Amino acid sequence: MSTLRNPLLPGFYPDPSVCKKGDDYYLVTSSFEYFPGIPIFHSRDFVHWHQIGHVLTRKSQANLDGLCPSRGIYAATIRYHEKTDTFYVVTTLVGNAPYYDNINFYVTASDPAGPWSDPVIIKGAEGIDPTLVFDGDEVYYLGNRRPNPDIPECESRHIWLQRLDLPTGTLVGERVTLLEHGALYDAVAPEGPHLYHIKDWYYLIIAEGGTDHNHCSTVFRSRSIFGPYECNPRNPLITHRNLKRDYPINSTGHSDIIELNDGSWWAVLLASRPDGGDYRNLGRETFAVPMAWEDGWPVFSPQTGCVEFSYPGPDLPECIWEPEPACDHFLTQELGTCWNLLRTPDYKTFSLNDRPGFLRLYLNSHTLTEPASPAFIGRRQQHMCFTARTYMEFIPAAKGEAAGITMFYNNQFYYSLMLQSTETGISIVLACQICGDNTRLYSAPYEKGCVYFKIHMRYQSIDFYYSQDGQTWIQAGTTVSGTILNKETAGGFTGTYIALYATADGKDSQNHADFDWFEYTGETN
Repeated sequence: MSTLRNPLLPGFYPDPSVCKKGDDYYLVTSSFEYFPGIPIFHSRDFVHWHQIGHVLTRKSQANLDGLCPSRGIYAATIRYHEKTDTFYVVTTLVGNAPYYDNINFYVTASDPAGPWSDPVIIKGAEGIDPTLVFDGDEVYYLGNRRPNPDIPECESRHIWLQRLDLPTGTLVGERVTLLEHGALYDAVAPEGPHLYHIKDWYYLIIAEGGTDHNHCSTVFRSRSIFGPYECNPRNPLITHRNLKRDYPINSTGHSDIIELNDGSWWAVLLASRPDGGDYRNLGRETFAVPMAWEDGWPVFSPQTGCVEFSYPGPDLPECIWEPEPACDHFLTQELGTCWNLLRTPDYKTFSLNDRPGFLRLYLNSHTLTEPASPAFIGRRQQHMCFTARTYMEFIPAAKGEAAGITMFYNNQFYYSLMLQSTETGISIVLACQICGDNTRLYSAPYEKGCVYFKIHMRYQSIDFYYSQDGQTWIQAGTTVSGTILNKETAGGFTGTYIALYATADGKDSQNHADFDWFEYTGETN
């Protein structure tokens, strides 16, 4: 029996949902403004997971153009419909409107590795965090809504259910309110509902309290899918809001449960790991806990009531996947699954074919400060301590052109280490963006058209380096703080990325930057 270690998915992988087909388990998470959207993972033992792709890989599925940070693709639910041998993922595209201009939709696939279909939009569906419920011959849509538009969106949400005509995405029949509030009457943000028909009961699990320190999962049950639902007298199912903010795991909630083939029950949920106080640079991560049944109610992490860093794994045949290499040499025709773009560009931002063995970034007018699609290829920070290195060839052709590496949280909070054309010539420049103010922390002349970059982070201390030969390193300025790269400082719902980046700074350009390889090495969390 293997040991299950948490986080199951380290780094910015929030709002997990899980399903199974036969001996195979599949898990998805939200992705917000990053593209491709909705990463999907596969496991056979529920302990070892590997990414097999993304659900949303085309602009026709989800247009993220112009979205502000932490808008885009919110929590998704994955379900397998045995009768049709089809996988469904239902989610919400959240827009920029003041009260969320939401589009709820689902996509389908016969193979969860893809391709996934174009979206079927669920007309008239309010709210976020939807679920599809397959119950016998019936299909239901489960979501939440704000009953009073004059009340702030997070303060009042009803959980509601309605029959769904699956082929057309049309809601039919009466819309039934299952819950008018959470288990805690005044709790904000009842959301993330999942509904399960287990034996003679319907169990409704929701998140409430907001996705921060007061976060939790609660459960209700009914003999009828339409209710009334009784509240578990032992709620919440899981929370760490009773613990100090610097407890090693906090903000637990947003759960989905599953019975494994050995008969054991498990829940996946999100949580965060603070670092240096209450800073959570890695964002909200995916964790798993064992589940028991007692008096007809689920009990999460039954031995301690808390999310632990490890548990004895389920009694399933061990299946260990080949680990992803630490260094990407860009030798394939497509980007590896760990990489993301910002939003959905209409134009060519990169190529793996124009110079085989290199990732070529094409400079465009956009910068990291805009809600646009700059030339940005990034991967999640997954460790509190890590080293990232790359080798780049680039000759700036006009003032303002720059290329290099960035540690990026959102368009108002990031660091960038660039080879850049400045007012005094071509230089290595380390800059910091905080609340719209860009500060140059370091600048030094640099004459070559090739450079090695390195980032070394230990907890909240970040050192940026550059080198001509990859052996002798020069520190760009002094150690800087990682505390700007997290929700507590910058807000939002995402996590920190390390990205390769190029820009023409507001101008059109035919120039490009070539990256030969990128290496990310994390220390054990």
